[in-house]
Amino acid sequence: MITRILKIHPNDNVLVALQDLSKGETIIHDGHSYLLQDDIHAKHKFFMQDMNPGDTIIMYGVLVGKAQHFIPKGGLMNTDNTKHASDPFEYRPFQYEWHQPDVSRFENRTFNGYVRPDGRVGTANYWLFIPTVFCENRNLDVIREALHNELGYAVTDKYKSYTHHLVDAYKNGEDLAGADLGSIGSANPAASRLFKNVDGIKFLNHQGGCGGTRQDAGVLSKLLAAYADHPNVAGVTVLSLGCQNLQVQDFMDDLKIRNPHFDKPLFIFEQQQSQSEEQLVKEAIRKTFTGLIEINKIERQPAPLSKLVIGVKCGGSDGFSGISANPAVGYTSDLVVALGGTILLAEFPELCGAEQQLIDRTRDEAAAKKFIMLMTSYNNAAVNAGSGFFMNPSPGNIKDGLITDAIKSTGAAKKGGTSPVEDVLDYTEPAIKPGLNLVCTPGNDVEATTGKAASGATLILFTTGLGTPTGNPICPTIKVSTNNVLTKRMGDIIDINTGPIIEGEKTIEQMGEDILEYCIKAASGEVIPKAVLLNQDDFIPWKRGVSL
Repeated sequence: MITRILKIHPNDNVLVALQDLSKGETIIHDGHSYLLQDDIHAKHKFFMQDMNPGDTIIMYGVLVGKAQHFIPKGGLMNTDNTKHASDPFEYRPFQYEWHQPDVSRFENRTFNGYVRPDGRVGTANYWLFIPTVFCENRNLDVIREALHNELGYAVTDKYKSYTHHLVDAYKNGEDLAGADLGSIGSANPAASRLFKNVDGIKFLNHQGGCGGTRQDAGVLSKLLAAYADHPNVAGVTVLSLGCQNLQVQDFMDDLKIRNPHFDKPLFIFEQQQSQSEEQLVKEAIRKTFTGLIEINKIERQPAPLSKLVIGVKCGGSDGFSGISANPAVGYTSDLVVALGGTILLAEFPELCGAEQQLIDRTRDEAAAKKFIMLMTSYNNAAVNAGSGFFMNPSPGNIKDGLITDAIKSTGAAKKGGTSPVEDVLDYTEPAIKPGLNLVCTPGNDVEATTGKAASGATLILFTTGLGTPTGNPICPTIKVSTNNVLTKRMGDIIDINTGPIIEGEKTIEQMGEDILEYCIKAASGEVIPKAVLLNQDDFIPWKRGVSL
């Protein structure tokens, strides 16, 4: 029999509907009956007892809200009767005991990656174009069109064909509604690539580098240096205007600090020193072409799973995120850590309510206090701007059952698994310690994935309950659906479905192992995540302002 409700933690005083439930139904759970006072849609919650104003609401075993007025037993949790609340947090000496998962299935396994001279291993082999200022975005767009089309990296051919099909249909007086995109077919760029060992040519268009503050330019410089030094990047072309705040020398200085032994092909072009725009573009294309010839000589080699660096992210979350996809990814995280690999958990606004658990799991006192400082200062900045972490849930989150930020956050934190926290990183700081690392980024999907890649993630597991069409230019992003309905509706962007957990067909542990198997194939280039196939190369630098 399919389970219709779930109590996540023994101390919870709410139950989660796994299917739509109707007002007037009597629900039996653990020997107790609940007469539903409202319709309870799947992913939403109802109360296990009468609630009075100020009563605490417990979910995932922690405080996630407080009742605003009387709510009868069996009543629906909503934004009117429930407001965000979370417990205070502090550093306290705590002896955390971690029970590692069984990794016998993965012992001595390898993936085929790009081994770099410093020992890091990339899951892809990219050439990267970097503008030091937004003024160069147009030149990047011109170069992108030229290189992608001629070298076999374009993914827009099917849409061009479809538009051509519409033009012909219009000229012939045919019904445009009959011009089905599916009949055009789907292009496969990999089949026609000139450079078989170059997985892509990527472009970091952005809106920074000048204007704004010098601090913004400084943060951007560190971010771009991190991307140039990334193990998935084999060569770099930099375009500069010349007069902007972010000078080429600033970028080079940050790159040297990041990696004193940086030895990748690096070509720099400054437009104000060139003879013309045409000369600049042609020379950038020519030099890059010679670089592509060189990095095409690099081939994949076996590497141990301890070389995996996986960022875990959730976006377009729903009421099932903390029940299916996030715990499954969390189990994958524990497997990777137990195998000696690295996990990056970010999105600090979405750790609100889970702070004490993470602090108690942090091995190093200095790291724990750094986490407290970053969380506190970040939230204070949001409050001073008239907001706060409590305002994080989006309308889509709320509609699908994430009523408070603490509910969203405690479910989101499950992506990091249960292993000890080894380090806490500020924005753009590199992960140098294996194990679970906390990375300070906004919750915003693209700002967060941009930050994870800067800290060294070579794959990103991105869970979603509503569907999020995004990716990263240099870090293959794997989409993990929380439910069957989303997978069927948006299968063109979903790689893995954890809906079987909700249906009782698979356990979290089984799903977590399946996800790791997919990661091994993706890291080896044996499967290509949908975000990569669709060139979902989203890149948004964080200016360290208030962004939730």
